[in-house]
Amino acid sequence: MFKSSTALLLALALAAPIALADKGNVLQIHPDAPDRYVVVKGDTLWDISGRFLKDPWRWPEIWGLNKDQIKDPHWIYPGDVIVFDRDRMKLMVQGRVSGEEKLSPRIRETSLDAEPVPTIPAKVIEPFLSRPLVIEKDGLDNAPRIAATEEGRVNLGAGSYAYVEGLDPSGPEVWSVYRRGPALVDPDTNETLGYEAVYLGTAQVVRFGDPAKIKIISSQREIGEGDRLVAVSPPQVFHYAPRAPEKEIRARVISLHDGRTDARSEYYSGREDRAIRSNYGSYVEAGPFSMITLNVGANHGIEPGHVLALSRGMVLPRDRSIGPWYMGEPRPKPLVLPEERYGLAMVFRVFDNLSYALVMQAERPVTPGDRATTP
Repeated sequence: MFKSSTALLLALALAAPIALADKGNVLQIHPDAPDRYVVVKGDTLWDISGRFLKDPWRWPEIWGLNKDQIKDPHWIYPGDVIVFDRDRMKLMVQGRVSGEEKLSPRIRETSLDAEPVPTIPAKVIEPFLSRPLVIEKDGLDNAPRIAATEEGRVNLGAGSYAYVEGLDPSGPEVWSVYRRGPALVDPDTNETLGYEAVYLGTAQVVRFGDPAKIKIISSQREIGEGDRLVAVSPPQVFHYAPRAPEKEIRARVISLHDGRTDARSEYYSGREDRAIRSNYGSYVEAGPFSMITLNVGANHGIEPGHVLALSRGMVLPRDRSIGPWYMGEPRPKPLVLPEERYGLAMVFRVFDNLSYALVMQAERPVTPGDRATTP
């Protein structure tokens, strides 16, 4: 069974020439950008954009996308041929590769089983699209609560049983288990914006009642008395084109998510983890394809797909064990270094005053307190 869609080439060819400058910055093309590129399975919009642009987040400019197309850019499929028109400085989809077929604008037939090219690696962010990541101060107070464990065990894992209070008999049979995590504090205002929702695992109802009996199906961390149950929600779909925010954003990195999922390990194909854990279990440094929390959200104009530049300044205290200032001379003032951009992050999930972003590029480790600004 097939679906038919008009190739976007005709619409792009008739569109007005794109602006080659954004806020005074000229659109920069890679000197080794190819004249044509055949999309393969496993590509992402970010990867493809990076083959042509030095700034992959300026993808909509070279395509001339409108706001509707930015929110639903999934019209590129494996096998499509992307052609770079150097005279007009535009990209276009010319057709699909099929033997000696002549490439030309035409009606394209695509199998319904074909998966469009995602914006960013889907496996990396999928676990964070279906689970609540932020909870209000009292957000779990009314959620079903594990009141007791079988045989009084302190910690539960897969295969264990527990008893739950407040479970609605008309509710679902499968639940996620959560615990309120650390406070998410704005480093600029010292205001608590919310709390991390710590995902512990999944449970299935064995018997409804008061209390109800559940069986732990899977666990990522130990589950115990006092933990809460949240109904499993369908996963959200992320399909936004990478782009810069329309307004000036000056945010801070609040925290780093551990991101230890099988999908992420599979994506790295055996490479070492890009985040470094401290002795206390929280991540203090992160790198590409790690998830970070920002202190800005929908109330600040942040939208999924927004790309922010990561930067950090440094203060060198000049504190030494020896020196003339120990002999009565004034201690030199700390050396304040300016903020330097070192990477990019793309927002993929937005709350009112918080957002979660995926680190796309990083020349140095990302740490809490770093800046995230409009590139």
